[in-house]
Amino acid sequence: NGDVLEPVGGIAAIGSGGNFALAAARALADSAHDAEAIARRAMKIAADLCVYTNEELTVEVMPAGDAA
Repeated sequence: NGDVLEPVGGIAAIGSGGNFALAAARALADSAHDAEAIARRAMKIAADLCVYTNEELTVEVMPAGDAA
């Protein structure tokens, strides 16, 4: 659609369960977990709450030093 996303606190989410995943990720952001673990846990929570979100996901991790 040409929408522009601006992450708040380094966290952004899209899709039908995006608001659930975003809330979960924000809650987990101050934990000792790394970004991948937070994303996986947030998606699990979103899948439990949203009938349009499932637990099947692919996570792509950028190697350290490749951040844009």
